[in-house]
Amino acid sequence: MKKNYAAEPFRIKMVEPIRVTTKEERKILLKNAGYNPFSLRSEDVYIDLLTDSGTGAMSQDQWAALMRGDEAYAGSQSFFRLESVVKDITGYKYFMPVHQGRGAEQVVLPELTKKKGMYFISNTHFDTTRAHVELAGARAIDTVIEACFDVSTYHPFKGNFDLEKLEKVIREKGQENIAGIIMTITNNSAGGQPVSMENMKAVHKIAQSHHIPIIIDGARYAENSYFIKLREEGYQNIDIKDIARETFDLADIFLMSAKKDGLVNMGGIIAIKDDEQLYQSCRNRMVPYEGFPTYGGLSGRDMDALSVGLREALDFSYLEYRVDQVEYLGDRLIEAGVPVQYPIGGHAVFIECRRVAPHIPFDQFPALSFTNELYIEGGIRAVEIGSLLLGRDPDTKENLKAEMEMVRLTIPRRTYTYTHMDRIADAVIKVYERRKELKGYRFTYESPMLRHFTSSFEPIDKYEEI
Repeated sequence: MKKNYAAEPFRIKMVEPIRVTTKEERKILLKNAGYNPFSLRSEDVYIDLLTDSGTGAMSQDQWAALMRGDEAYAGSQSFFRLESVVKDITGYKYFMPVHQGRGAEQVVLPELTKKKGMYFISNTHFDTTRAHVELAGARAIDTVIEACFDVSTYHPFKGNFDLEKLEKVIREKGQENIAGIIMTITNNSAGGQPVSMENMKAVHKIAQSHHIPIIIDGARYAENSYFIKLREEGYQNIDIKDIARETFDLADIFLMSAKKDGLVNMGGIIAIKDDEQLYQSCRNRMVPYEGFPTYGGLSGRDMDALSVGLREALDFSYLEYRVDQVEYLGDRLIEAGVPVQYPIGGHAVFIECRRVAPHIPFDQFPALSFTNELYIEGGIRAVEIGSLLLGRDPDTKENLKAEMEMVRLTIPRRTYTYTHMDRIADAVIKVYERRKELKGYRFTYESPMLRHFTSSFEPIDKYEEI
């Protein structure tokens, strides 16, 4: 196990009490929630690892910034303060705030989908991105490298594009039918894995040769920049902010759920490098979907907190602690033999449940089974990132089979201690030790889109066939 993990570069000024329930209580609570962790009440969760989106703790400077919030409907001072920070970090000409990442997607992706039968290509589309691609009338294709699917083998940048696959898709579909290339950094569904600068440069070169715009899905762009500094030759002495700027130089559009590397509870970003026509069309679309372009679904105080959080997230000492805390949890699980995506990603530890529960078919959702058992064991809420999340083929309506059946243990920022990481590890290991007892699940209600959020389930006896 790695020694000398980075200490927290902060001290605690306020605490929030959390309730500990019994196993018997949790069995009832989970059943009442339709065996879907999303439907649990937060007061019934001891350690909440459902997401790192908007669940982190803000700094004293962010709380102070709230008091500056200008709540004017149009032309808010808070907007101009945030605009200045976004332009300084990205170097892009145009900026619009939105309420969160999916707000950015619903504004921009339809504007890029100019006709029926178009495609977006990504290293890996995350769930909401894939949904917004399909809502825009396009189709999503993933082209991540094969090393991503070998969870036990080290590769410094498992989030990378497979460049040959990328070129092949463009040839087969025709460059005129590619609405955009989406660089997801870090690559969430691949296990929070980073993308190298070398790979992004190669993708940029391919995109330019085919006249295809590049969109950065950059909810965790600062963490990706940290991994580049740590692992990629030639970047060890480069500031995080400068690595981020080099990244932005390789794209045309930046979409961000600022609830991650913006260190806020609500917020998102659309930034466009220099395409004035696209900016104007998105700006027009903003009004009915997100609100007036200088508030975009956010209050002034939200925007001021974000303007501070964006800068704090680029601080090296913060990022070092952030990534090390996640790695500490991952190392404990690796020591116990739990199969996790290795190396450990930036925001979460991903458990590969195809190896944990090979007796559960993909369409009985082995990762959901592990997730539910983890809640019963320790009151810990995690999330399934596998075939349940992937959903159904939009054309055939058949269940899609994910390459990996993952449980994501997502660590909120500046929220839990290393002792909490030990509690999580202890509970995961106990569930892993009785993994042969895990049972599959079937739907009692299946939501037609993004089904993992609102569907309900019941357990299946392990000998029963669907």
